[in-house]
Amino acid sequence: MQKSMMEFTVGIFIIVGLVSFSYLAVTVGGVSWFEKETYKVKARFTSISGLKQGAAVEIAGVKIGKVESISFDKEDYEAEVVLSLEKGIKLQDDSIASIRTSGMIGDRFVNITPGGSEELIPENGLIVETESSISLEELISKYIFESGNK
Repeated sequence: MQKSMMEFTVGIFIIVGLVSFSYLAVTVGGVSWFEKETYKVKARFTSISGLKQGAAVEIAGVKIGKVESISFDKEDYEAEVVLSLEKGIKLQDDSIASIRTSGMIGDRFVNITPGGSEELIPENGLIVETESSISLEELISKYIFESGNK
């Protein structure tokens, strides 16, 4: 009786451990159990330094989507970023997409500032107004070399 109770307890402990490990692996991996309906829009940037596929897309600090893909346009020498946004989010055609950093040296994400136009960006449409990422290295070197010339 004592041996079977100990085996039962060990079995429960192992099952709880495996479930906890699986939950942690899925959560850290960014997998969602229930995918929300989304639509895609595009934005073009002269520099996306540090932005990665899967990065967050936010409005007012609230995640509304993610970066679906990043490609390089050989003709215009720009990066084209495809954003996957929640279906209920409507963007005006004068919205601004900018690449920001969370914290001092955190991950890059796309921040969208809504516009005031009545026209909306359709699915697979283009966000025309964009602000490229700011390179911390460029800012530091600019500051050092400009202050050295004074």
